[in-house]
Amino acid sequence: MLDEILRFLLEIVFTLFGAALIARAWMHAIRLHPFNPLSRFIYQATNWLVLPLRKIIPAGNKIDWTSLVAVWLSALIYLVLVWLVAIGALIPLEYLPKAMGSALIMAIKWALNLVVWLTLIQAVLSWVNPMAPMMPMLQALTAPMLDPIRRLLPRTAIDFSPLVLLIVAQVLLMVLSNISQRMMGL
Repeated sequence: MLDEILRFLLEIVFTLFGAALIARAWMHAIRLHPFNPLSRFIYQATNWLVLPLRKIIPAGNKIDWTSLVAVWLSALIYLVLVWLVAIGALIPLEYLPKAMGSALIMAIKWALNLVVWLTLIQAVLSWVNPMAPMMPMLQALTAPMLDPIRRLLPRTAIDFSPLVLLIVAQVLLMVLSNISQRMMGL
């Protein structure tokens, strides 16, 4: 039972931290104002890892490579710790390449989960309180994904683009879970 509790706590901590790193990279890509309270929180929560890595891996103009590498490293550490809790030993060296690939898939899964949550929060807020102070930031974060879908869908009184995005994200999560399980031989 203790190992289940430890795995649960590891999953919560690393998923939230991974989501913060992904949000940091996304905010960099869309040029979200850094003085937004949520932006400041994300920067402060992730600076301890991103700033030292930035000395080795510079952030690009459009892509924050430092944050993306930090997400991958976090996912790799998460997988190593979960393996350690489950098996009681470190990952054998022959499994390390598979673990590195699984860490990339885990980072993509974290990104898709972040997309799901941001889209759900924006959809609910648009019904409950469309003038909420958080709405402009949510719209800025989700617009690059929702706008192409809106262009493809017929115009109706109800915006179905969030629903389509949620379905696509969930299907991708299922595919990635299947790939990840096959990679690790589960």
